[in-house]
Amino acid sequence: MYRNLDEIIAAAKALPNRQRLAVAAAQDQDVLAAVRDAVEWGIVSAILVGDEEKIKSIAHSVKLDLSKCEILPESDPVLAARRAAAMVAAGVADLVMKGKVGTADILRAVLDKEQGLRTGKLLSHVTALDIEGYDRLFLMTDGAMSIAPDLGQKVQIVQNAVDVARAMGYVKPKVAALAAVELVNPDMPATMEAALLAKMAERGQIKGALVDGPLALDNAVSHHSAEVKGIVSSVAGQADILMVPDIEAGNVLYKSVVYFARARVAGVIAGAKAPVVLTSRSDSHQAKLDSIAFSAVIAAGLNQ
Repeated sequence: MYRNLDEIIAAAKALPNRQRLAVAAAQDQDVLAAVRDAVEWGIVSAILVGDEEKIKSIAHSVKLDLSKCEILPESDPVLAARRAAAMVAAGVADLVMKGKVGTADILRAVLDKEQGLRTGKLLSHVTALDIEGYDRLFLMTDGAMSIAPDLGQKVQIVQNAVDVARAMGYVKPKVAALAAVELVNPDMPATMEAALLAKMAERGQIKGALVDGPLALDNAVSHHSAEVKGIVSSVAGQADILMVPDIEAGNVLYKSVVYFARARVAGVIAGAKAPVVLTSRSDSHQAKLDSIAFSAVIAAGLNQ
C-alpha cells in the first residue's frame, strides 16, 4: 500500500528499466517541465512528438536537455496523437501522454481500430489522491470520462481501477461504491447499483477486490464514522478505491480535495493496452510529473 505520491515517485525511480514515454503534441510548458524531471530522475525516456521548433523553444526555457530525448516532428496535434499512440501499439513506447492536444483527439487516437490501443474494454479514468492526514493514497474513479455510467459500465470502471491497484502491488484492494447514504433506497439509483456491485463482487463478477456499498464518503474513509453508524464491513473506514456514482460527483470530489485540501493528484486512463497519462490543462507541473510516475509504476506492474 502506498501512503503518498512521494512513495510512488520513489517506486518509479527504483524501477529496473525506464518506461518509454511518447508525448503527443509535446509543445506544452508544464508537460515538458514534468518530462524534464521524469527523465532526470530516470523514470522515463521521452519521445516528443509535435511541433519541433516549439518543442525546442519550450525545452530551452524549462532547461530540458533534448540530447536525452527523441523528437519526432509533427505540426498537426491530431496526427501527433495518432503517431504517439501507434508507437505504443507497436511496442516502441510503453506509455502515451497527452500534451497540447484535445482530450477527444487523444482518445480517438487511443481507440483507433488499426493503430490504437483498443482492447474492447471501457476506458475509464483513475485518479490517485494524496490527501494530508490520511495514511494511504486513495484511488478515485471515474471523475473524468464516464458521464452517467449504467450498472454494466460501473462494473468495468471498478474492474479497471482494481487492475490499476493490483498493478501497483495491492493484493486485494478495497472498493467503496459511494452514494449519499449507506442504506439502499429505491428512490436513489446510486444506492441500488452500489449494492448490486457489492453482490456481483461476492459472486466473482468483479475479480480481485473486496467491494462494498452503498457507502457514504465519511464511512468509506473514516473508521470512527463507520463505528458511529454501526456499519460492519471489510471496506468501511479503510477503502483503497472510491467509486463515484457519476462524473459530476467525481469532478466535485477531485476539485474539492485539490482546491480546499491542497491535495496532490495523479491521473491515468485505464482499460487500454497501456496506461494513458491524461491530466487537466489546468493541472500543475507537479500533477503532471506525479501522473507520469504513477503511470510508469502501473505499466511496470502490468508487464510483470
